[in-house]
Amino acid sequence: MDTRLVDKHGRVHDYLRISVTDRCNLRCVYCMPEEGMRFEPDSRILSYEEIVEVVRAVAPLGIKKLRITGGEPLVRKGLDKLIAMLSGIDGIEDIALSTNGIYLASFADRLREAGITRVNVSLDSLKPDKYAMITRGGDVNKVLRGLDACRRAGFDPIKLNVVLMRGVNDDEIEQLLRMTCEEPYHIRFIEYMPIGNEDKRWKDAYLPLDSVLETCRRMGVIASPCEGAYGNGPAQSYRIRGAAGTFGLIHPISDHFCGSCNRLRLTADGNIKPCLYWSDEYNVRKHIGNVNALQSMFLQALDAKPETHEMARTLAGEKLSRSVTGRSMSQIGG
Repeated sequence: MDTRLVDKHGRVHDYLRISVTDRCNLRCVYCMPEEGMRFEPDSRILSYEEIVEVVRAVAPLGIKKLRITGGEPLVRKGLDKLIAMLSGIDGIEDIALSTNGIYLASFADRLREAGITRVNVSLDSLKPDKYAMITRGGDVNKVLRGLDACRRAGFDPIKLNVVLMRGVNDDEIEQLLRMTCEEPYHIRFIEYMPIGNEDKRWKDAYLPLDSVLETCRRMGVIASPCEGAYGNGPAQSYRIRGAAGTFGLIHPISDHFCGSCNRLRLTADGNIKPCLYWSDEYNVRKHIGNVNALQSMFLQALDAKPETHEMARTLAGEKLSRSVTGRSMSQIGG
């Protein structure tokens, strides 16, 4: 059996995103409905020990990088214990965390000591009222305190994820760009994706990322392509001349990066998702404890991975070739 994590399109996979919970302390408009969410009972969520067994099985296949996601991963107790166990697995070189940042001020030092190497923080607005609207109740000042704690703890790079939405936060592009001039943050503007969202709402708010470079021109600043921060993934990176940080553009719709995709996803309830957008899932829970069976399941999922996600066809109202996921972003792990 060929045990390389190379799909039929020649893409090498060395990156596993692991969701540890489908629960969150916020209700961001692009990630989770305001009400009516049905969360998985604890009995259906993978234990830390089960997650570790899965990673031990796939690390020999070439998985080197992990990202811990949710929901909000910091709502799950004892996360630092999981990080410590994962960092001790042979072959794992990098463990990053995606978080909304609300609890970071309390956990930054502990996460750093456990083995988290990088953090990505969602920050869709710097304005308190607007941030509260997008997150349905969040306090942006807690996030900013969390960023300060991360810098004191020595995290580098620190990336800020901004889902850009027409008529919502596109008026803050200039302020966010100026933030990279003053602070060593790496801001990544991300196109709004049609996952778990009602089509009309998404189409109305979708905004191509050309607007970011247009804002640079309007500001009269020179933004040149540059090498991104470590783990920059699909972002096209730029630096404003003299800036302390960088900004990146992640455009899964207007210019998809499927051709270089290197990631698989493990949901909190134990499903491998080969692609974020499509409905295909492969449950691994019954195979935990059997390394060969776990590896075979990952190879089966990889073999089913399509060449592209076709989100641009969704925007155009065209017929899709496959079934779209019915899960929200918070249930998948982003």
